[in-house]
Amino acid sequence: MGFDPESFAIVFTEDYKAKALAAESGQQTFGTVQKFFDTVLKSCSDLSFNKEKMLKEFLFRDHEITQLVKSGVLTVRDAGSWWLAIPNSGRFAKYLIQGRKAVLGMIKKTKYNEVLRRDLEGRKMTSQVKLGIHYHIHDLIGAELVDW
Repeated sequence: MGFDPESFAIVFTEDYKAKALAAESGQQTFGTVQKFFDTVLKSCSDLSFNKEKMLKEFLFRDHEITQLVKSGVLTVRDAGSWWLAIPNSGRFAKYLIQGRKAVLGMIKKTKYNEVLRRDLEGRKMTSQVKLGIHYHIHDLIGAELVDW
């Protein structure tokens, strides 16, 4: 997910395929992404892939691997290996981090760094809180960034 090396996301395979294919609709990389789903995801449950496996086992070429990285289906792990990725997840991570900072900032500006949940929910939100205050409150509680 990009927050730390131990962060993972759970996504249903069909939702993942639909999101990735919708993002590639009309693009030159659509066929490569479809090939990736048909060959790799059906037979392999790994989260990371190395160059040897992609070239020899799944019969991808270098330029196809580059297309998968550009489309967001794979992200570079290190030289010659890749992680499975969710296309456009960077935008979500950006909004999540911005919202966390904004809501934590609101809490820190209060006396004793305390605020009632309903008062926080009733406040006017800044433009940085794109995912909604309720979402961010649950996120902060779940991530144990606040005590309640």
